[in-house]
Amino acid sequence: MKVALERLIEEPELRKPLAGRRVALLAHPASVTRDLTHSLDALAALGDVRLTAAFGPQHGLRGDKQDNMVESPDYLDPVHHLPVFSLYGTVRRPTAAMMDAFDVLLVDLQDLGCRIYTFTTTLRYVLEEAARLRKAVWVLDRPNPAGRPVEGLTLRAGWESFVGAGALPMRHGLTLGELARWFVATLRLDLECEVVRMQGWQPQAAPGYGWPLRERTWVNPSPNAPSPWMARCYAGTVMLEGTTLSEGRGTTRPLELLGAPDLDVAALLKEMHALAPQWLRGCRLRPCWFEPTFHKHAATLCAGFQVHVEDGAYYEHEAFRPWRLLALAFKALRRLRSDYPLWRDFPYEYEQGRLAIDVINGSELLRRWVDDAAATPADLDALAAADESDWLAQRQLALLY
Repeated sequence: MKVALERLIEEPELRKPLAGRRVALLAHPASVTRDLTHSLDALAALGDVRLTAAFGPQHGLRGDKQDNMVESPDYLDPVHHLPVFSLYGTVRRPTAAMMDAFDVLLVDLQDLGCRIYTFTTTLRYVLEEAARLRKAVWVLDRPNPAGRPVEGLTLRAGWESFVGAGALPMRHGLTLGELARWFVATLRLDLECEVVRMQGWQPQAAPGYGWPLRERTWVNPSPNAPSPWMARCYAGTVMLEGTTLSEGRGTTRPLELLGAPDLDVAALLKEMHALAPQWLRGCRLRPCWFEPTFHKHAATLCAGFQVHVEDGAYYEHEAFRPWRLLALAFKALRRLRSDYPLWRDFPYEYEQGRLAIDVINGSELLRRWVDDAAATPADLDALAAADESDWLAQRQLALLY
């Protein structure tokens, strides 16, 4: 398969509309060709693309920032001598002065297929500002490594944030180019928005189911996104960021782990199986111990489990439901220990006065279900299934592959 960047490089006809126009690039470390050349270097080498600026999203153009709410500065690229503007620094929405540096913005970002991943919100912001200031946006499309399955509650009105760009479920099943089409349609944006499509992407094909395993090297799009397996788990494990449980930051398998120093893992897994065994399908849960080197429970031995989705002998793409799986872990823990201090109260992605778990889920519904002793898995399933069915119908107009 070819990502859109490679098509743009290899097919001069695709580049013709860029002639005579000032071009900027929004990219991160995973914005690479098959031979691992960064898109900024590859475009600069063409000779017929007039690059005038670059932009970096959260974690930076070069991916140097480790954690959430660690901002990147603007700077001058030392190789290409272009201004590099940060969209995760003093601003998260591009300013008029930044937008004045180009006529066409190329967006080349490897996404994870999850609403909370902030590149989705950055895409919305640049589209809105481009429409306002009469600029063009071209999205150079890349695979959704989590594939086409849809899962989770839809973000409710009034819960928009930097990790909630709109009324999307947690796992939306779209590429970034398809998301751009959805934003343009639903927000009624008037701008030149082109999606340069991939060639040969097969999101239903084994063994990758979205990521072309054995065809392309995985490059971290952010520091704690080390593999396609993390991308498969992320729509569930990201909820751990809103809890006191470790999500494995500070280990070599971030966002595939759940743990804490005081967990009885055997009892937790037994309760999960008793409550909703169907929500554990498609993966293997391996009890384990780990000691984070930084972040939550740093330098403390944690008991927990790892979600394994890498082996085709047990991974079932359509059956695996990471959002339900982690919701079930929270519910089981609450049933075992009703007084467990589960929800972490801290400013999350610049949101004040709201619990992080609610910001992550786009409403209070998930947390209320966990904390309600009378609420059952069937209750959450009914809520989510309605949202998922609605989204499956709604996203049809945006699909390109």
